[in-house]
This record gives sequence, structure tokens and C-alpha cells, in this order.
Amino acid sequence: MKKVDAIIKPFKLDDVREALSAIGVTGMTATEVKGFGRQKGHTELYRGAEYVVDFLPKVKLELVVKAEQVEACIEAIIKASRTGKIGDGKIFVSDVQQVVRIRTGEQNEDAI
Repeated sequence: MKKVDAIIKPFKLDDVREALSAIGVTGMTATEVKGFGRQKGHTELYRGAEYVVDFLPKVKLELVVKAEQVEACIEAIIKASRTGKIGDGKIFVSDVQQVVRIRTGEQNEDAI
């Protein structure tokens, strides 16, 4: 089992959710987060005063999938979230040791 974390632009959330549903991903967690990478934020004007926006709004997706689904997940996320502009995001993949469904007690791949 693998955990896929993806940081994407907020307006791409629905597109990514639909793309993942289309390949059989049955669940995910989405969290509104703030951060920056190479963008390093930007400056804005507000009532004549300039200020720096250091952290940009993003959405963090977390999903646990079977190992054989990882590449399809990555491709779906990239295809649905890519704008071709800086700040499109990142995808991180890590191993998952154990999963337990609280309601039923099912474990590991049965609990996904």
C-alpha cells in the first residue's frame, strides 16, 4: 500500500477528484493549506499599500491506494491539475505499513 500526497492549486480540486474517481480511487482527504516553493509568493496592492503574500493557498490531497494503482493515480493527478505555469504543485509517494477501518476492524487492503 502507498500513500499519495498531492499539493495542487485549489481551483483544480474538482478536476482531480473526478479524474481519480474515473480510475477507481474510492476515497481521499482534502485539506486547505498554504505554502510556497519556487514561486516565493508575490506582492499585491491593497488600498495603496504594497504587501507581500508569502504563503499561497493550496489544497493537499491524501489518499492511500494499492501499490499497483500508484502510477495511474500519479498520471491522473498530473493530467487533471497541470496548467503549465509555476506553482502547479508536487506529488509525494510513501509506504503505508498498516490501515485499519475503525467501523469494521478490517485491515490493510481490505480497509482501503
